[in-house]
Amino acid sequence: MTEASALQRTYPWTTSMDGVQVTFRLMVAGDRDALLAFARSLPDDDLMFLRTDITQPPVVEEWIRNIAGDRTITVLAEVEGKIVGYGSVHRNEALWTRHVGEMRVLVSREQRGIGLGKRLANEVFAIAKDLGLAKITAQMTTDQRSARQVFEHMGFRPEALLADYAMSREGQTHDLLIMSYDVGGFSNEAEAQPRRR
Repeated sequence: MTEASALQRTYPWTTSMDGVQVTFRLMVAGDRDALLAFARSLPDDDLMFLRTDITQPPVVEEWIRNIAGDRTITVLAEVEGKIVGYGSVHRNEALWTRHVGEMRVLVSREQRGIGLGKRLANEVFAIAKDLGLAKITAQMTTDQRSARQVFEHMGFRPEALLADYAMSREGQTHDLLIMSYDVGGFSNEAEAQPRRR
């Protein structure tokens, strides 16, 4: 049984967000080209500090292999059949960090301001609980103030600051902030979404 089949969540499902119909579903191998199109539509500022360059086919193919290998679960958000964002929980294969997942969330600029990033984060939290994870981490540079505010609003707290850890394409270094949240203490509207029977 795969991790995705063990989830208590039911996908796909659709809701209205600020008048926009958004469908949430799990990413599958067939999403390769649509995800590449989404990534390539993003401005450079949004891509600068991602862990990997998701505009490149080999990177997305590795992402798909991680999903198949139960190391990653990704929820896609779609508007009119087009990917407009995603939320992922990534797990390390190391035995001593098997209780920890890393959250990654990215939303297209056109769909920001309707609460989509928060909803995707809620989905990831609910998935993390279903997987039995105890802790979720998120990483960002210190100058990504809006991202930090979103995570702080959800209850994340700073755990570590790594000086000059991230480097932009232009060679400028930035401090990396690692934040974390105790999954067991999380409760929100994501709990009210449909569950499998």
